[in-house]
Amino acid sequence: MERSNHTVTEFILVGFTTDPTMQLVLFVLFLGVYSLTLVGNTTLIALICNDSRLHTPMYFFIGNLSFLDLWYATVYTPKILVICISEDKSISFAGCAAQFFFSGGLAYTECYLLAAMAYDRYMAISKPLLYAQAMPIKLCAFLVMSSYLGAFINCSIISKRIFTMNFCGDNVIDDFFCDLLPLLKLACGRKLDYQPLLYFLLASNVITPTVLILASYLFIIATILRIRSTQGRLKAFSTCSSHLLSVTLYYGSILYIYAIPRSSSSLGTDKIVSTFYTVVFPMLNPMIYSLRNKDIKEALNKIFK
Repeated sequence: MERSNHTVTEFILVGFTTDPTMQLVLFVLFLGVYSLTLVGNTTLIALICNDSRLHTPMYFFIGNLSFLDLWYATVYTPKILVICISEDKSISFAGCAAQFFFSGGLAYTECYLLAAMAYDRYMAISKPLLYAQAMPIKLCAFLVMSSYLGAFINCSIISKRIFTMNFCGDNVIDDFFCDLLPLLKLACGRKLDYQPLLYFLLASNVITPTVLILASYLFIIATILRIRSTQGRLKAFSTCSSHLLSVTLYYGSILYIYAIPRSSSSLGTDKIVSTFYTVVFPMLNPMIYSLRNKDIKEALNKIFK
């Protein structure tokens, strides 16, 4: 990445607190969350790969979501753990750029992947007898690859815009990772010229998948309403309840950070919400898609037996 002339060679990540006791508590807490994230997502991927009953489009997307969450949490958590136990809270300019690029690319990929999963749920409910033909493995793989490709192309544009700006003032980031809004606050010179493009690209990676998800669920609701029996309606809704919960939690936290006007007094709340969608959410996804899933439970019982 081309680097501009600036005086900043590294950034300081403030993190959550300067109290040593609280830092130790947070270290143990984040280590536990990260361990559960690794175990939960790895187990779910292994179950889907090894059980032939789970070789369906729905579980193909769930497996890819778990794979994505593994890397998503890894972008943030190791650095958070270092910040909690080390006096050196610095991150190099290149390290900050790399974290920004991969965190943004993976976050946008998750947005598009959740949209693809919404379309998959629509096809499963609207065409249950032709579901396998309507969602062949080639189409599923294309949707996953398109999610990664589109997300990382957009993130490349944003990253280049951000890290070719001049950072000539303060290098302290009052957050636990290199995010767009804190970096824009530190930039100087013509940073206002970049904001329209940056926010347009951010909106395109959030609003576009949101519209696709809403459209899919409107069709899903219309299909469910045409089902005559109450039991049939409940069964149809249960097939997409986990995905709907996942979408609500993920998009709700992201929209709170980027769509609601910020104030200096909301910085502490912003950190908590950011922690949820960057660290906690990847841990919750395996639970969301497995606790109420009969097929996952049977596959897990089969391994134990």
